[in-house]
Amino acid sequence: MSHGVRDGVSDGVSHPAGRPLVVVGLMSGTSHDGISAAVVRFHPGERDDRPMPELLAFVQQSYDDAFRARLLAAIAQPTHPGAYTRLDFELGDRLGAAAVSAIAESGLARSDIDAIASHGHTVWHEPPHATWQFGQPAAIAERTGRAVIADFRTRDVAAGGQGAPLVPIADALLFAGGDWRALQNIGGIGNVTVVPPGGGVPGTRAFDTGPGVGVVDAVTRAVRPDLPYDVDGVLALQGTAVLEVVEALLLHPYFSAPPPKSTGRELFTPSYVADLVASCHAARAGCSDADLVATAVELTARSIALAYDRFVPEPIGDVVISGGGARNPALVQRLVALLAPRAVTSFDTLFFDGDAKEAVAFAFLGWLHLRGLPGNVPAATGALGPRVLGTYTPA
Repeated sequence: MSHGVRDGVSDGVSHPAGRPLVVVGLMSGTSHDGISAAVVRFHPGERDDRPMPELLAFVQQSYDDAFRARLLAAIAQPTHPGAYTRLDFELGDRLGAAAVSAIAESGLARSDIDAIASHGHTVWHEPPHATWQFGQPAAIAERTGRAVIADFRTRDVAAGGQGAPLVPIADALLFAGGDWRALQNIGGIGNVTVVPPGGGVPGTRAFDTGPGVGVVDAVTRAVRPDLPYDVDGVLALQGTAVLEVVEALLLHPYFSAPPPKSTGRELFTPSYVADLVASCHAARAGCSDADLVATAVELTARSIALAYDRFVPEPIGDVVISGGGARNPALVQRLVALLAPRAVTSFDTLFFDGDAKEAVAFAFLGWLHLRGLPGNVPAATGALGPRVLGTYTPA
């Protein structure tokens, strides 16, 4: 059985600072694509709070259409408690299966794993009132036979924070550069972490910029049901954005609200997507499917650039992009143009597979929990102070 801390209180057997710890990070994001699982060995670093991560294995398991539809339905409309709880346990089993697959890929035995750190899947996020992630940790523990750390966001929300974004702690301590750096994740939702030269929590800020590829994917599926997303940005590159619609959407109060702030599917709902499509058709006769997808891409790109212009006064040397949006040439092309003269660089070229970044970040949050160290960045979330994040389920 792995030992560590539960809710910031030692369970009696601490993990020595000098021993490498192996943690599996699990992530199911707002894009609803599937599960990412990363096996990470954290080697002792020069400072106790800055280990050196070694990515041992990374696997992705896609959701089938029926399960994805159930996840989306749980967010879009009220659901009977029985359906919620069944989904919670079923997702926990799927998360556990992904962890088992990643461990097998790493070549390690399950007994080599110190803990599994699971973000789960956000079903509702309404800070400062509440946040809710599916993916029953007890089901993960039963499937894997390892201790599980989960429910990372609730402690920050309870401390008056947004509960998001949580990746900034990894950005600040693992992925800093020699100059001011912005690490821009473009998953279902876009979020940026601003990290000072050399890294560290002091001076680090972060917030959600708005839509990532969630709206782009939803528009793509609406006009091309045969596509899960705009593969290689082909549709967007063929279309022309309806700029008046983009400009109208950017008038939403979220984009002008100062950080700390976070958002999610609660704002960028199916109704939001339907309104975008209807507005484009009303504004442009003969608006094509490609134009609709290009408009969604432009919305994401401009919302990111607008966030930098309004809320990132630091002299950013480079913008490091990751997430599904970093694989979309149409979106990357617009970001390069809109963020100039800041350099835009792929996370892959500097570190490792950018698709693994968030799973690695949650593995790091698990490592911090085991060490009894805070996992939030109060300047990013607005919490009253640093907190050890996560709840511990024994093996």
